[in-house]
Amino acid sequence: MEPLFILCILALIVISSAIVTVQQGTVAVTTIFGKYSRTLTPGLNFKVPIIEQIFRRISSQNRSVEIEFQAITQDQANVHFKTMILYSVLDNEEATIQKVAFKFVNEQDFMRALIRSVEGSIRSYVATRKQAEILSLRREIVHDVKDQLDHVLYEWGYHLIDLQLNDIAFDEAITRSMAQVVASSNLKAAAENEGQALLITKTKAAEADGNAIKIAAEAEKIAAQLRGQGVALFRQEVAKGMTEAAKEMENAQLDSSVLMFVMWTEALKHFAETGKGNVIFLDGSTEGMQKNVKEMMALSQVHHLPPATKR
Repeated sequence: MEPLFILCILALIVISSAIVTVQQGTVAVTTIFGKYSRTLTPGLNFKVPIIEQIFRRISSQNRSVEIEFQAITQDQANVHFKTMILYSVLDNEEATIQKVAFKFVNEQDFMRALIRSVEGSIRSYVATRKQAEILSLRREIVHDVKDQLDHVLYEWGYHLIDLQLNDIAFDEAITRSMAQVVASSNLKAAAENEGQALLITKTKAAEADGNAIKIAAEAEKIAAQLRGQGVALFRQEVAKGMTEAAKEMENAQLDSSVLMFVMWTEALKHFAETGKGNVIFLDGSTEGMQKNVKEMMALSQVHHLPPATKR
């Protein structure tokens, strides 16, 4: 019974060693006596017991790693980078899987080579640029690094999916100086904008004053014309009224001094009503009235003389 039992145990061991389960998203590389044999796909697989060995399991899923390092610009400024690398196996072809399995001794060596390649590419690019340019060249740095690494990673059986520069920082002293430069530039721009605004305000105010003066002058001109026309019309109406009054008095055989007296009293009444407190010196005596009436009658007689007599 004992030999049979031992044989059963050995058979179970052999059968169990021949069964291989490969997880989804993973392939298994097998070797026979150290030489590549084949690639096992996800699912249940069978291999040659004892002789065929699982050399490495390789994930075909996307993988990422985050690294931090520093680089020096052309003008000797330290730049600190925090970078995320997203990569994966190129494809599931047998040749590609062999490259991934046998190019490096282990996964740690591949990761070290990948990180150093990324760091070297970024450092070589940053060394040709000045510190003031770095922050605006994030996309250009990524493109340059991917262009350099795509061929190298292809030879290793990998593909660089994405490279993200999550953080770019300078030393504290450089950061402070850059902040001062930005602050001074902002102050300069603010001063220039304020000067331009003040100039525009002054210009608009001067234009408004000029337009106001022009409008006021035009209004004064129109007002003066209207006043002149009003005075002329007033004089015409006064002349007509006086002419008609003189004719009526002549027809009634009244003395013209009566008309002068009435005009004198109307003038005094007008002065009293519209004077608004202004002081107007008039001789209100009887002698003064007679003197003014005589002067007005004399002026009227002068206007009625024939042209030859006036000359």
